[in-house]
Amino acid sequence: MNVTAKFYSLSYKELKTYLFSLAFIAGNVLLPQLCHLLPGGGLTWLPIYFFTLIAAYKYGIHVGLLTAIASPLVNSLLFGLPLVAALPVIVIKSALLAVGAAYAARLSGKVSLLAIAAAVAAYQLVGTLVEWAIVADFFRALKDVRVGYPGLLVQVFLGYAVLRALVKA
Repeated sequence: MNVTAKFYSLSYKELKTYLFSLAFIAGNVLLPQLCHLLPGGGLTWLPIYFFTLIAAYKYGIHVGLLTAIASPLVNSLLFGLPLVAALPVIVIKSALLAVGAAYAARLSGKVSLLAIAAAVAAYQLVGTLVEWAIVADFFRALKDVRVGYPGLLVQVFLGYAVLRALVKA
């Protein structure tokens, strides 16, 4: 089911861009802390990406990229997770998700389950290839898909539900 929605493309010159980014970064800091209460929670649920998807899909590439890049860095500085060694891959995947989600929203013009799923699949596909190039271990590069598939499903389905709820916003 597709729902027509108002999407924004905020620029870096607007205060709203930074305020929305701060809100989504806070979500990307709090959600991982909740997930880390469960054994393997971060690896299984991939929570650091969730609000990046919402930010980029609803508010555009600038809010999405600010959220994508700052969230892993803030989490690492405050809580030591993700580990510094994992930051390059996580930041790259997060930025890929921001670009993919913003593009999918712009292309579809509505809250579309298919567009959200395509954005998640695209960032995982390209991100896995980039991670493989960085770590030189294809099996390790597939960890987000092998272990994190519940989180990928949450990104798609809960992301769709949250974006539908934001339709009037």
